[in-house]
Amino acid sequence: MARDEKLLTAAQIGQYRELGYIAAIDGLLPSEAHAARARLERHESTLGHPLGPGQRSRSHYLFTWVDDIMRDPRILDAVEDLIGPNILCWGSIFWIKEARSASYVGWHQDLQYWGLDTSDLVNVWVALSSASEQAGCMSVLPGTHHEQFEHVETYDEDSLLTRGQELTIDIGERTPKAMPLAPGQFSIHNGRLAHGSSPNASDDRRIGLSLQYIPTSARQTLVEWDTAALVRGVDEFHHFEHGLSPEADLHPDAVAFHARAVEALRELIYAGAERQTDPSV
Repeated sequence: MARDEKLLTAAQIGQYRELGYIAAIDGLLPSEAHAARARLERHESTLGHPLGPGQRSRSHYLFTWVDDIMRDPRILDAVEDLIGPNILCWGSIFWIKEARSASYVGWHQDLQYWGLDTSDLVNVWVALSSASEQAGCMSVLPGTHHEQFEHVETYDEDSLLTRGQELTIDIGERTPKAMPLAPGQFSIHNGRLAHGSSPNASDDRRIGLSLQYIPTSARQTLVEWDTAALVRGVDEFHHFEHGLSPEADLHPDAVAFHARAVEALRELIYAGAERQTDPSV
């Protein structure tokens, strides 16, 4: 059942429809964001290195605290205002830029290579650290979700994108909009909106968690099997196998399901690619 009151204002919803994004929404408390970052960095300390590609994607199947953020009503209420009450979370991705690093994200459109047959993918980007302009916050090209552009694959070693995807359009003809966030805040952008980010020139890590929400009517077109977590409402379509919340961080059942989910993601992301750069996403 749809909620009687909306979290987003009419102006915010109108901006999303027209321009494809909403910036700086208060979500988690700063203390909650700091606690989530601490849990991530404790895990990295156990690993002995920063979070690697294998656990960077779909980590809501591995960690209870990521699952909690994914299901947080302060986020889901905003998503429901945009795509309705029946919601799947198709993916989660950590976007981590080390301090003073060259890592960047080239201008790209997510739905160009995710295989989802919906224009209603809502990408939520939650800041677990300060995501200032100096730190390389996300920028968007307003209104580009109404268009579809060609991409080239650069395989640049500093690109955080798997294939180093880059738009072929002249960005100089557009006016990017930077979306800085304080810890706990989140932004929203349409899955077809062109976006990217520059290197982190600050003295702290820039840590974000993106969550990809879709209506239950969406389908996967690039692979035979895919998974998505039912986070609100009912799924009358059953186009995806529902992934369950982990019983505990890195529970053996969760690790096994995550491996299957990441393999499906790797298969679809590299569909039609000239080459692969890593055995895991």
